[in-house]
Amino acid sequence: MGKAYLCNEGASPLFSSEMSVNITAPALPLRLKRVDCEDPHNNYTLKCKRRRLSQPPSPGLAPCLRPQTHSTEHTGPEKLCVSSIGPYILLEATEGTHTYRAIHRITEQEHTCKVFSMRKYHELIAPYTRLLPHENICKISEVIMGEQNVYIFFERNYGDMHSYVRKCKRLQEDEAVCLFRQMASAVMHCHENGVVLRDLKLRKFVFIDAQRTKLVLQNLEDSCILNGDDDSLTDKHGCPAYVGPEILNSRNSYSGKAADIWSLGVVLYTMLVGRYPFQDVEPAALFSKIRRGAFTIPETLSPRAKSLVYCMLRKSPLERLEAPDILLHPWLHCSTYFSVSQPTNSRHSNDQVVPDFEKSDKGECY
Repeated sequence: MGKAYLCNEGASPLFSSEMSVNITAPALPLRLKRVDCEDPHNNYTLKCKRRRLSQPPSPGLAPCLRPQTHSTEHTGPEKLCVSSIGPYILLEATEGTHTYRAIHRITEQEHTCKVFSMRKYHELIAPYTRLLPHENICKISEVIMGEQNVYIFFERNYGDMHSYVRKCKRLQEDEAVCLFRQMASAVMHCHENGVVLRDLKLRKFVFIDAQRTKLVLQNLEDSCILNGDDDSLTDKHGCPAYVGPEILNSRNSYSGKAADIWSLGVVLYTMLVGRYPFQDVEPAALFSKIRRGAFTIPETLSPRAKSLVYCMLRKSPLERLEAPDILLHPWLHCSTYFSVSQPTNSRHSNDQVVPDFEKSDKGECY
């Protein structure tokens, strides 16, 4: 563990998140240590920067896709300074989040740093420590304990799937197979180890290679840890575009794993089509479409791709495939696909395409 020191964190903001998990003792060999922050007058400490004024919400986007309004409690300059934390330099933060780019001063390697408040740390870290190592689940490189905050460092990523799908408009099936197989494998690993993701969406999967061929599920803070085999949940938490009909219809409990499969189906549909299966500018109209469970799939997709989408986006949770069954589906074991390509310059209305949104899309949850 090395020497223990106190870290004067100075200006780093607190991390907060709405979730319901059970505290679990850490199971991973994390490097927990307290370290001295560097001298604030050294050459590595960055200057304080003011946040840009938040933009007004776009009326054409669902609540989870609108720019997050910044609370006034985080506008003070003491909350906006970046500094050296142990051997790391914290660079710019992702707008609307408490995730930073970080550089290790000795190795010069880039990392991703998430900042959690000390009082929320054990609750938020529980899903990470519950899971056994998996190639498609993010790995924690180091944990540094401060006086008020905890700094968790992950390997560098090269962007998330939401931004990638929007840039590509839609993915060809051969590429989608390779990427979606990794997503399904990550979800299966979570379910087998008693973790329900709850707020599953494209943005939670990030690339860990510059070629954008390898994905990991990075954000587990909204996950729920199960006690035993019962995956019944009662809270209604998630992004509106990805929420399942049973969550909207039921006043009682629902299957958390089945809800994850629905969200994963929305992920696959969006990757292949370039828009959400259920979308509307008004939340009430959006939820009405989700409750009906009726959607259309373009004829350009292969029959096997259509089959998998339909098997995941079934209105009845009991009729959906489970995570292990998804990985056995024939579409994930094909090497050649024959689908009619769409023009790359095809246009959709603004409320139908995957939005251009580089800020946090957490927004309002239901």
